[in-house]
Amino acid sequence: MLGLVAIAAIAAALYFALRGDGSNNASTTTRGPVSSAVNPLNALPGIQKTKAPWAPEYAHLNDRLTPLKLDANPTEQLAYHIHQHLDIFRNGKKIAVPQFIGINDSAYITELHTHAPDGIIHVEAPSNKHYTLGDFFAEWGVFLSNKCVGAYCEGYKWYINGRQQSGSPFDHELKPHEEIVFAIGRPPAKIPSTYNWSGL
Repeated sequence: MLGLVAIAAIAAALYFALRGDGSNNASTTTRGPVSSAVNPLNALPGIQKTKAPWAPEYAHLNDRLTPLKLDANPTEQLAYHIHQHLDIFRNGKKIAVPQFIGINDSAYITELHTHAPDGIIHVEAPSNKHYTLGDFFAEWGVFLSNKCVGAYCEGYKWYINGRQQSGSPFDHELKPHEEIVFAIGRPPAKIPSTYNWSGL
């Protein structure tokens, strides 16, 4: 029994160490350069290790907001406003990134969300708050590890602006105008390296 308690305490300490001090002031957190073997966000409630398509998971979204340092805002917060574009392929076929990730009907909108099924990620915050690709997948409710995306565990390669990346994608800090690509299994004939950022 004592052994189980000790293990639980260690796991909790590791989780909160990886997530920072729990403050909402994420501008002082530097998670991007770190490369972790395990994604602790996969332990949050509602994370789906299922096959695509992946609808936004709302049933447990409220429970995930605080660990993800996201707020339930009544309107968009535009003081800090950047965008990324996400493409996901499996064996060369595109998997849609759905609309309304981070938008819970008319109840609230978080700082990290999508408006349309076009793959554009919006980071809209009242201050210079930094979020990771892992935060986005966890808010969406999709399992992401170094080997798996959802239920697809045959391995993948990931790219930013056409350049293949190493390390853990869930640790990557989102930056302005990044074209992010996941190629699960067989890659597409061409890896997207840019996006039309007109108006964004």
